[in-house]
Amino acid sequence: QVQLVESGGGLVQPGGSLRLSCVASRIIFGIADMGWYRQAPGKQRELVATIARAGSTNYADSVKGRFTISRDNAENTVFLQMTSLKPEDTAVYYCNVRTITDTMYWGQGTQVTVSS
Repeated sequence: QVQLVESGGGLVQPGGSLRLSCVASRIIFGIADMGWYRQAPGKQRELVATIARAGSTNYADSVKGRFTISRDNAENTVFLQMTSLKPEDTAVYYCNVRTITDTMYWGQGTQVTVSS
């Protein structure tokens, strides 16, 4: 059974930084895209950033210049470095993986809270 295990969430003050990690295991077919989404209370889940296997990236306008997505293909791991965090970044962050067979998998989510 495929597993996506996220880590790195927590409470941080405005202007602070956090680094999220997600390790994908038990995936039989190769991974194409990896990414992060988030869902704030009362809102729909939204894309934060994605990264293709070759390294091309895509970011939501709200996080451009503040967040950086990266991946380690050998370890099936994706990272999200978040800097200059704002209260509006508060949400549950979900790891997402799309395989080469176009199957999607989601992590269980990790809470990020930005508050003074």
